[in-house]
Amino acid sequence: MSTIRNKVQLIGNVGNAPEVRNLDSGKKVASFSIATNEFFKNSKGEKVQNTQWHNIVAWGKTAEIVEQYVGKGKEIAIEGKLTSRSYETNEGEKRFVTEVVAHEILLLGYASKANESDS
Repeated sequence: MSTIRNKVQLIGNVGNAPEVRNLDSGKKVASFSIATNEFFKNSKGEKVQNTQWHNIVAWGKTAEIVEQYVGKGKEIAIEGKLTSRSYETNEGEKRFVTEVVAHEILLLGYASKANESDS
């Protein structure tokens, strides 16, 4: 049972080009967001789309894969764990962030024709 604790699996489309940084320690980190869509019918029988945005962080080899192959609009599958952290802004405000730390990324689809020309 310990293998299914805090496990997140998402399939969605990348919102913007991933931001990849090389840290002083030599580690690489990539951050980006993906959109997942859920469709349902409301009480009037109309089809409704609900889009959720998820912040994703990838480290090391996974970040290298993101840097090379993941771009805006691409459909990907993510497996990882949910994490929460807080930080303080320059103005002294405390902010909270929830992210998925990706352990595995699977490239599923291609960007739309409009996005392919950006590559």
